[in-house]
Amino acid sequence: MEIWVYNQYTDKREIVPAPEEEILIGRDESAHVPLRSPFISRRHARIFRADGRMFIESLGLNGISVRNEEVPARATVRLEYGDEIRVGEYSLYMMEAAGRAGRGHAARTSPRKRVVAFEQRLHAALLERLNVRAAGGRISRDDAEYVRQIKQHLDEIIAAGLDDVDDDMAALLVRDFLWRRTLIEVTRRCTGQMIYAYGFEDSDVLDSAQEDRVGRIVGDLISRCRLRGRPDGLTADVAAVEERLDELLAAEAARIDDALRRYMIRRMLHKEIEDVVLGFGPLQDLLDMPNVNEIMVVGKDHIYLEKDGVVQDSGRSFFSDEIVQNIIERIITPVGRRIDRSTPLVDARLPDGSRVNAIVNPLSLSGPVLTIRKFARIPFTIDDLIERDTLTERTAGFLKGCVAGRRNIIISGGTGSGKTTTLNVLGGFIARGERIVTIDDSAELQLPHEHLVRLETRPANIEGRGAYTIRDLVRNALRMRPNRLIVGECRGGEALDMLQAMNTGHDGSLTTIHANTPADTMARLETMVLMAVDMPVRAIREQILAAIDLVVQIARTADGRRRVTHISEVTGIDADTGRILIEDIFVLRPVPGRPDRNCLRHTGYIPPFVERMIAGGHLALEVFL
Repeated sequence: MEIWVYNQYTDKREIVPAPEEEILIGRDESAHVPLRSPFISRRHARIFRADGRMFIESLGLNGISVRNEEVPARATVRLEYGDEIRVGEYSLYMMEAAGRAGRGHAARTSPRKRVVAFEQRLHAALLERLNVRAAGGRISRDDAEYVRQIKQHLDEIIAAGLDDVDDDMAALLVRDFLWRRTLIEVTRRCTGQMIYAYGFEDSDVLDSAQEDRVGRIVGDLISRCRLRGRPDGLTADVAAVEERLDELLAAEAARIDDALRRYMIRRMLHKEIEDVVLGFGPLQDLLDMPNVNEIMVVGKDHIYLEKDGVVQDSGRSFFSDEIVQNIIERIITPVGRRIDRSTPLVDARLPDGSRVNAIVNPLSLSGPVLTIRKFARIPFTIDDLIERDTLTERTAGFLKGCVAGRRNIIISGGTGSGKTTTLNVLGGFIARGERIVTIDDSAELQLPHEHLVRLETRPANIEGRGAYTIRDLVRNALRMRPNRLIVGECRGGEALDMLQAMNTGHDGSLTTIHANTPADTMARLETMVLMAVDMPVRAIREQILAAIDLVVQIARTADGRRRVTHISEVTGIDADTGRILIEDIFVLRPVPGRPDRNCLRHTGYIPPFVERMIAGGHLALEVFL
């Protein structure tokens, strides 16, 4: 037996011979697989045989993961050849010795890795025919004739190589194909929109008879699930089908004969390669999945995603770091950004508004790193936030009244806590007749208003000129006669301009800020104003007091949910300490009699401005009862 060891930090690989019956893994020199790292326990894990099967037991408190699933200390799980075992910064693979492997390399690697290797060969053969560089070249998907040639060459290459697809690879490709088609159909039924991806909508391998068979299988598969079939239920419907996918596919297995299986394999291979050449590679499907919130790429080998607040390894990978770089360039070029050794860090956005951050060598030592914060295809509404326990119905009514009553609001929270989503929802409460100007690094807000001006920053060009910052745009926006000013995030000197705007007739403006508590929000605002101008702290605090009415604090809980924890009023300046005073209106507290459940509850404090808002018809006193 062999253990293949890969160090994620140093990118070093080695093969360690190991005994057949029991293998000890750890930092101890006596271990069969010694791993020299402070993150590894002396006796971290052991692999052993029982009843003819292989198992792995987690021995150290540092823990391990197998097949992307955490294994707690002293727990044991079944192990198969080719499974990835994550131990600290190491990835381990238990492999049958090459001399006894029945099918050589194919028998010693997982089906997913064999599919990736096979697709890489197909991709290389395609590039050779097209005579473009190995990263995919500067192929334009707008050139219809060139795209037709790509599809034609690719069909010939796939047909010549299909005999190299073994049974396990075939099963994986068929599963991926049916899942993709199911995702398309669920999305169509919920929203009336089609997800089009290269290789599905216009391929030379399309066969109408086989397509009809696939359509019937997908339709029957979906009919076994009780789905909402509504736009606001798309995420839940996709998650429900995905959870039962293997069970549903098993029920349909008898309907898939050799001809249909071969057809689906060809179609899936077409799509995968065309995604690399024309689309966003292995990210394409993840971008289309509505229940994936964030995509994180670390080098070519690791693509992580976040679903429902939980980060997991997708199991997907790129062919090379060069292709990752090529995909990054494909994303940022249309929005006028660039990335190279002289500009190795960039913020951008996809056409649908998804936020993109990329960083490459020499700043990144882990290969190209790409992070995509997906934007909801269907924007969240206040009902969605209530359903997800982000807010209660009463606090939602209070915030709606505050927006309508032109209160200046800051939404505060940590990274990924839901600030932008909440800002987008609150912005929807602004009256339709008002003129709104939004400003952000990458335009993300989806406000349902006609009189809306969206401004986006621009970095410097290659000569170092032409940059327009958030602060530049805020200053310019004040000359555009906005009724409301919405800044996606204050993180620097623009905080001063935002405060001045709120103090000079632009009541009802909104922004977000990174801070952990309402009190921290005030301190951060002071710091950011000092980044713009040297003025007495007392004067800054008086500006903040005059400008800001409410702080909405939002946090991400341990279970991945986003919850509003405080809704607080900025009330004054302490005479003794000089600090800004905050008074909580609603706070997240345990429900009486239910210590395991928290809820936003009224503290008993009613802000002085409430009386005017009730008189104006913006609020009802019942929200405090």
